[in-house]
Amino acid sequence: MKFGTSKETQRLLQLVDRMAEADAPILITGETGTGKEVFALTIHEKSLRKNNPFIAVNCGAFPDQLIQSELFGHEKGAFTGAYEKTIGKIEQANGGTLFLDEIGDLPLNQQANLLRFLQDSSIVRVGGRSTISVDVRIIAATHVNLEAAIEQKKFRDDLYHRLNVLRLHIPPLRERLEDIDELTRYFAVEFMRQNDIKVKKFSRDAMAALRSYSWPGNIRELSNRIKRAVIMSEKDQIFPKDLGLERRELRPGIQTLKEAKDEAEKSVILYALRHTDQNIPEAARLLDITRATLYRLIEKHGIDFKKSEHSQPFKRAASEGSSQLI
Repeated sequence: MKFGTSKETQRLLQLVDRMAEADAPILITGETGTGKEVFALTIHEKSLRKNNPFIAVNCGAFPDQLIQSELFGHEKGAFTGAYEKTIGKIEQANGGTLFLDEIGDLPLNQQANLLRFLQDSSIVRVGGRSTISVDVRIIAATHVNLEAAIEQKKFRDDLYHRLNVLRLHIPPLRERLEDIDELTRYFAVEFMRQNDIKVKKFSRDAMAALRSYSWPGNIRELSNRIKRAVIMSEKDQIFPKDLGLERRELRPGIQTLKEAKDEAEKSVILYALRHTDQNIPEAARLLDITRATLYRLIEKHGIDFKKSEHSQPFKRAASEGSSQLI
């Protein structure tokens, strides 16, 4: 799997390498479709557990009454329809990695059961009595703000701290558009190879459309649009209409000059904050503006800025004077 060449992606891959060397739980956050499971699998494949199972479970895909059996397994006759013993996902992952996708959707009662397993490294199958020791590494992922879920009493803070030993945040695709070219090439080549489709080239307009689209569905949406374009294009070249990205779809309506300037301004500020790890003095120097100006722009654009030791002088500073791909 290709990840891209942007500085942000290269930073992520360096973190992946470091996390793979450890054996602690990892919490991966990011919007839906950013590739959280791919990063989790990459960590597993770089770890000492790589020759053992990687088992993925979508915590939001099962009804409340079935998720316990899915995770912990059950004995024959444990409930109506339990005609035979079933090994749960945790036990299947013994020696390897258990990936808990959408952990924020796990029901509260099952959060308690999972916490008990993390504390004891052992399980009891539904309907069973024997305690079974299991050695697995947990990697959890969510698009939900777990800190907010804790405040709303929807997620246990003790489970959160058990899972959040190492943290990996995957930025949305719109914040790392430098990755578009390589990802497009990768998805197109792989899909054409797997389906024995004659190689097709992407027109300059198609690439421009890909780079200017906002990608609400992130990498998953990119992959799907590339596959659709490869199938639906009637010529040897792929155009924006094949991607479903005709010019009118990129920005509905007419954008005013002020809107365009605000959009560009916000984008540059977001990049500077990410590039400097939200270090306000460094970001201000990078943008060639004062800290006070940067703080005002952060407020103006409603940027979700996580205050750190670099952002303590907020009030003081704010009060200062004011080609072709294939």
